Amino acid sequence: MPDDKKLWTPSEAFKTHSNLSKYADWLKAKYQLSFSDYHSLWKWSVEHPADFWESIAAYFDVRFHMPYKEVMSSQPMPHTQWFKGATLNYAAHIFRNKTTERPAICFASETRSLDSVSWAALEQQTAALQAYFRESGIQQGDRVVAYIPNIPEASVALFATISLGAVWSSCSPDFGSGSVLDRFRQIAPKVLIAVDGYHYNGKPFDRMSVVKEISAQLPSVEKVIIIPYLNSKPDISAIPHSVLWTKAIATRAGSLTFTPVDFSHPIWILYSSGTTGIPKAITHSHGGMLLEHLKYLAFHNDVHPGENFFWFSTTGWMMWNFVQASLLVGATIVLYDGSPAYPDISFLWKLAEELPIHHFGTSAPFIIACMKEGIAPGSRFNLSALRSIGSTGAPLPPEGFDYVYEEIQPDVWLCSMSGGTDVCTAMVGGNPWAPVYEGEIQCRALGCAMEAYDEEGNPLHDEVGEMVITKPMPCMPVFFWNDPDFRRYHESYFEVYPNVWRHGDWIKITHNEGVIIYGRSDTTLKRQGVRIGTAEIYRAVDRIPEVKDSIVVDTELPHGGDYMPLFILMQPGHELTEALKTTIKKQIRTACSPRHVPDEIFEVPDLPYTISGKKMEAPVKRILMGKPVEKAANKGAMRNPESLNYFVEFAKTEMPKHL
Repeated sequence: MPDDKKLWTPSEAFKTHSNLSKYADWLKAKYQLSFSDYHSLWKWSVEHPADFWESIAAYFDVRFHMPYKEVMSSQPMPHTQWFKGATLNYAAHIFRNKTTERPAICFASETRSLDSVSWAALEQQTAALQAYFRESGIQQGDRVVAYIPNIPEASVALFATISLGAVWSSCSPDFGSGSVLDRFRQIAPKVLIAVDGYHYNGKPFDRMSVVKEISAQLPSVEKVIIIPYLNSKPDISAIPHSVLWTKAIATRAGSLTFTPVDFSHPIWILYSSGTTGIPKAITHSHGGMLLEHLKYLAFHNDVHPGENFFWFSTTGWMMWNFVQASLLVGATIVLYDGSPAYPDISFLWKLAEELPIHHFGTSAPFIIACMKEGIAPGSRFNLSALRSIGSTGAPLPPEGFDYVYEEIQPDVWLCSMSGGTDVCTAMVGGNPWAPVYEGEIQCRALGCAMEAYDEEGNPLHDEVGEMVITKPMPCMPVFFWNDPDFRRYHESYFEVYPNVWRHGDWIKITHNEGVIIYGRSDTTLKRQGVRIGTAEIYRAVDRIPEVKDSIVVDTELPHGGDYMPLFILMQPGHELTEALKTTIKKQIRTACSPRHVPDEIFEVPDLPYTISGKKMEAPVKRILMGKPVEKAANKGAMRNPESLNYFVEFAKTEMPKHL
């Protein structure tokens, strides 16, 4: 079977040196708990969740200002309360790791060469901004929002906000004003932090007019802080209550302080993609994020003090928050602002050599793009310091796994992961004790009681089913903002299976106890009564070198039956010929099955993506089934809204032939 192709096995030294082994040794010494393998440790963690999460707090010496009275309440999800009575602060645990031995942050961009920020500078700037917030009347629970790229100032602003017990939220500056307002209006922020502009793919983008519009449409905002990033002296006179970043952090500050907040106090607000309506304002807690991030970064990413941790992200994606969390375990965070393919697709691998980067995180589409470009980073750059490659954002196909080991680093640990905005972490991911099998994520994360369910709610093993979580986790949202009766929360996760979290992915838990993800269950293809994950088709199409990208949808027809077209974006210099269509269909039939073969194949000028890089299958399906584009998709949440024009025209000209 393909999922049995072993690509990497950890050495005994790798396993012994891992944080996971140190934790297992600690459990044995402190609680006389002994585990023969990872699966037995995982089973204990999900069968005894209160004991497990209490052990995480103890192992990492989490500092509670007020002690907890109870680890875990008996209420079902999503009303479970964790560490009731305890107070703490996430940012305080970040700065416990300050040192003079290494920088806190390394940073590069398209216009700035590699530089670093010391812990002393990070602490001083955070303290100064904290003092400015205090002078401006910002208190515990107030919201601070940012329209800002992945730069050190964003990290400073995050830590200053949460150190006070204020609540953080951010969007990257490639979001349009409508999309930003859909998010920020919901939470009534008091402070807006923004850049004047940025560079991407070698081009400047001035955002001052957008910042002016956003600030004007947020009546709750009392202060606007502008970071000169595109220009050294931007004119901010047209924006009321505005001040330059340099003036804000020139505020006289004493030492950085940390406000103890309740374990469940909001730390930040993330947003669902909002492709079809107002995004859900997903609110996470100080305590839940602290325990989860300590657990995941230490045990599933195996990050050690002094290592450089990188994940390509923007401030509009939860992976940006996750990157900051690597400071909790003593890493140096590596930030990059710009296009991952500028000036060419090898740039980030060059950065990995230069620093060096020990943990290189990216998306599955980036790995596939490198593969299709035919680059061999391992031959071109010295990547000997690279310990792990992380992949997320979409399922990484088996060919992507092979490419990592053939062309990047034969002895690297590929710790692919999947989770999301809903939990600001990964639910499945890396296991430093286990082999890496082609196409397979290594394990279910500790404390995550994940199963694959059939339609009746029965667990499946080695079969494809709905990804569900059967027991609470501290990293689950405490609530959605402006959802006091938990109605939207319940609709999002608990409508299908009572008291069980349905995540919305098709998965298989394999005989290796690994996980294969087959794509979103809300965009499932159902052909001849059989469910098909879109990822299966994409894996087959990705093997065709002339094809750059693809999207497939299955539309139900009013007379019964269905129509499944495949839309192809070609590589530059290639066109979709009849011969290539035949090759694509043959590839899909061979790799998957005859029922996976699309009814027709069409070439498109572009494919629609959200700003955070998600392929928009569901909105395309709605358009093809006759929904007006304004109801089928939220263009403000899109990276390339003009790409929908093709599908609108397709719905008019092609779909009537099949109705």
